[in-house]
Amino acid sequence: MLKQRLQQKLLQKLSPQQIQMIKLLEIPAIQLEQRIKKELEENPVLEEGSDEGEISEPEEIKEEQSGDQLEEFSLEDYMQDDDTPSYRLNAQNYSADEKREEIPFSLGSTFREQLKSQLGLRKLTEEQEVLAEYILGNIDDDAYLRRELEAIADDLAFSSGLEASYESLHEVLMIIQELDPAGVGARSLQECLLLQIERKDLDQPVTAMAYSILKNHFEEFTNKHYDKIIQRQNISEEELKLALEEILRLNPKPGGAMGDSQSKSFHQIVPDFILEENEGDLQLYLNSNNVPELRLSRTYSDMFESYNANKASASKEEKDAITFVKQKLDSARWFIDAIRQRQNTMLLTMNAILEYQEDYFYEGDEIRMRPMILKDIADMTNLDISTISRVVNSKYIQTHFGIYALKYFFSEGMQTDSGEEVSTREIKKILQDCINSEEKRKPLTDDRLMGILNEKGYKIARRTVAKYREQLSLPVARLRKEL
Repeated sequence: MLKQRLQQKLLQKLSPQQIQMIKLLEIPAIQLEQRIKKELEENPVLEEGSDEGEISEPEEIKEEQSGDQLEEFSLEDYMQDDDTPSYRLNAQNYSADEKREEIPFSLGSTFREQLKSQLGLRKLTEEQEVLAEYILGNIDDDAYLRRELEAIADDLAFSSGLEASYESLHEVLMIIQELDPAGVGARSLQECLLLQIERKDLDQPVTAMAYSILKNHFEEFTNKHYDKIIQRQNISEEELKLALEEILRLNPKPGGAMGDSQSKSFHQIVPDFILEENEGDLQLYLNSNNVPELRLSRTYSDMFESYNANKASASKEEKDAITFVKQKLDSARWFIDAIRQRQNTMLLTMNAILEYQEDYFYEGDEIRMRPMILKDIADMTNLDISTISRVVNSKYIQTHFGIYALKYFFSEGMQTDSGEEVSTREIKKILQDCINSEEKRKPLTDDRLMGILNEKGYKIARRTVAKYREQLSLPVARLRKEL
């Protein structure tokens, strides 16, 4: 039996303008420039230049619009309010006449585009071109083909109705493996390294020995069982050392040699903030070199004045045109206001990070970095944690000691024997230094590293040492051993 009942629910729904505001906050500097250009192209009321005053609008058009429309866009839960102390906003943008060092960035073709360009120089049948393009679509950013050719054949039959044999796919793959960079299209690390060394002069004894090790003793090589290689190849320790040096010159991820991943079209980072030290004072700026000032077009003020003068005789088409312009005007005003709110929120957040990590930012010494999580900055700024997360994501700062992602300054903490709270980044720095200075013939085990850290007052378990070591992309002691 069906039952009907009334139920009340309190739901918070974001308006389209609020959603766009959040998206503006998320994007980094280079994408903001593109977003502004897009808005300038789509909205004729918006143009570049400093503000020249308010546009006067016809009274009846004003009355038709909601009086609190712009208030809807204030995003009180996400942005700062007018009561924010001025010291939190002590940074400023570059002025128009201020000359600053330009932050360069470069555009380039993607990895797959470069491979396709090389294939265009090969003589391929129509079928081979289709197979080659499909294989290229399955090559990852490191230049590896990590799918079986049989699986690719099944996909082609299912999606395109193209029956391709293993032999035909393998023949096309061999062509792709002849492209640059050497190693592209490899299905394993061993094949990747072999493809590279095969392009070298195998008549050279050292190169030939390196090839033989990769071909016949790859497992022993990866596990650093050097004694077995010496015995089975019947070579001296010095000959093995020279062969290993030849292997270490090879690139295990050849895709990186031709640029960034397929999804990225720029290679150099454009920082969102510039931090400078001037006579002991830290000065923070928004990097707005490529972001134009925006204003409302005065052309439309003349249009409104003309309408006011002749509104008694205005046709329906003219009234409709004025209403359309008013909509574009509201959109332009909101966009300008949204850009300003974005700048204020970003500066508010970055100033809080700067204040929290002040000791670190003067020298760039990781030991001086305090444990910091998103909630710490949210509490300082009275902003929501999700807003802090959006500001931090994909943003960079240029400092006097390097360019860093904002996420770099966030880390968890732990207490030492003395009760002092330290950042896990500090512990990782000590761990890195210990491994860098270890005797390479007898590398430090995780147990020994744990003992060293415990002696320094950092009480952490061996499994935590292993976790931090893996986060630093450092192999276990056995794999760090050198001859």
